[in-house]
Amino acid sequence: QLQLVESGGGLVQPGGSLTLSCAASGFTLGDSAIGWFRQAPGKEREGVSCISSSGGDINYADSVKGRFTISRDNAKNTVYLQMNSLKPEDTAVYYCASALSDSYYYTCGLGLTRWLGVWGQGTLVTVSS
Repeated sequence: QLQLVESGGGLVQPGGSLTLSCAASGFTLGDSAIGWFRQAPGKEREGVSCISSSGGDINYADSVKGRFTISRDNAKNTVYLQMNSLKPEDTAVYYCASALSDSYYYTCGLGLTRWLGVWGQGTLVTVSS
């Protein structure tokens, strides 16, 4: 079974840090581009960051640029999202997703329409005092 599982969410104070993990099973994560997305209550899902299959292209939403870092460890079949200087507006359920193998090999994008592979169940990040 193809599966992505997010972990690492929780409650953190503003200005704090969290690292999210996205672990793949049933397929080789290194064969796919991976994106991080988030959805706050009452808001539409938005792209946060992505990394291409090759690892050569990384993109961030303007709202997180300079604060978040995406990385992949193909040996562990895991992608990470390091989140620093967290703000209350970062509060959301965070999802990881894979693109199909013929998509986003050299580059990746944060639009939702091409993330047609596997989606995780989400992990909740709450930034509050």
